[in-house]
Amino acid sequence: MKKAELKLFLDEKVIQYNKPTFLDTDPIQIPHTFSQKEDIEISAFLTATIAWGNRKSIITNAKKMMALLDNSPYDFILNHQEDDLDRFDAFVHRTFNGEDLKFFIKSLHNIYVHHGGLEAVFKANIADKSLQPAISGFKKVFFEIPHPSRTTKHVSDPMKGSAAKRINMFLRWMVRDAATGVDFGIWDTIPTAYLSCPLDVHSGNVARKLKLLKRKQNDAKALAELDTSLRKMDANDPAKYDFALFGLGVFEKF
Repeated sequence: MKKAELKLFLDEKVIQYNKPTFLDTDPIQIPHTFSQKEDIEISAFLTATIAWGNRKSIITNAKKMMALLDNSPYDFILNHQEDDLDRFDAFVHRTFNGEDLKFFIKSLHNIYVHHGGLEAVFKANIADKSLQPAISGFKKVFFEIPHPSRTTKHVSDPMKGSAAKRINMFLRWMVRDAATGVDFGIWDTIPTAYLSCPLDVHSGNVARKLKLLKRKQNDAKALAELDTSLRKMDANDPAKYDFALFGLGVFEKF
């Protein structure tokens, strides 16, 4: 497939999948149940954090998290007392458990009280027109307060070789515009041009079949390679191709 043909093909797939029906089976449906900015971003961050494995299980457990947060995540984060955290002891999603979730709540409290919120932390650490250094900077802030050592594995660091799929997905949700009713566009201080397409098994396999990616591992180097390919097709909104690559991989078994 020639470059022009490939771009046309992928642009059509973006249109096919980037629409409200995408919400029916995707974890992004969880933050769509909220209207306040802080509720949206907190619920999105927590949902993205557990977004690996079976998607039905992800959605079920994300709903459980929101119920434990009284379906008011921002208010709970700001105003909870220490004994309010006991309710999280039994929570588990794969290797993410109640101990991890309790720390996430404490860290988010620190971020909103002392750092101006999630958007401010990510924006402060952008470098070289990329959000990958921002993710690494975010992790440092996230774990600046006392924390269980086991919990650090649940926030990826691109500067240590990770493709950081779940955080890149979360950033896509927050930054890309809401025109089609899927992403939110509530972080208007960060350009869509700086986003990276979330790289996982599905998007990686499709990208390799389409010769957008040569590297075999789904790591930070592969993400940089995929960034280069996708930005040639749309420098202003490269992450939109997540819909095409994911849709082709998951729904069409491309």
